[in-house]
Amino acid sequence: MSIADPGPHHKIDLATWERTELFRLFSGFTEPYHGICLRLDCTEAFAFAKANQLSVFLTFVHCALTAAHRVENFHHRIVDGEPWRYERIDSGCAVGRPNGTIGFAHYQFSENILEFAPRASAEVERVKNRTDLERYPHTNVIRFSTLPWLDFTSLSHARNFAVEDAAPRITFGKMTEAEGRRTMPVSIHVHHALVDGLHLAHFVDELQKRLADPGAAV
Repeated sequence: MSIADPGPHHKIDLATWERTELFRLFSGFTEPYHGICLRLDCTEAFAFAKANQLSVFLTFVHCALTAAHRVENFHHRIVDGEPWRYERIDSGCAVGRPNGTIGFAHYQFSENILEFAPRASAEVERVKNRTDLERYPHTNVIRFSTLPWLDFTSLSHARNFAVEDAAPRITFGKMTEAEGRRTMPVSIHVHHALVDGLHLAHFVDELQKRLADPGAAV
């Protein structure tokens, strides 16, 4: 894994930030994450991926990253107990290996999906052919995974509570088709010190828009 520079980022001033009291409250929770599971229409995104010979999963990842860049609170992370804002949000992702285990990949975001997806596909192949577990050291990521075998209605994540982490977690499930439309379950978990339900709703709206037009300019 080449350790990419996380790009421009700065510490948020707690003296002027409107979320300071909420940040202090939820940062002290044993379990500060909250999340939702819902179904989203992925018909156009699936067709776009197939037409352009792109990974369907990576097409969904790019749609979600693009949506995240449009919601301010999704730029926020916690580093050494302090809130920070990152200009660029990348992807951390679980990658299935031929022996049934998983590895971890990192995809640096770029606005053009036709540039992003091939580079991300190369990273997937690189990780598949390794046996170790590389971890991206920066926090400017959303952690993605997929369960293409399950049409789930709820989902939880393994967590190490001793390790500071505020990255959102997004999981895509099994696609189903009815009346010519494809839908899939999507699980989204976010850190409540940084993201409330309103911001989560804004993200879902942006994600659905992007899934409907994955090739649009950012």
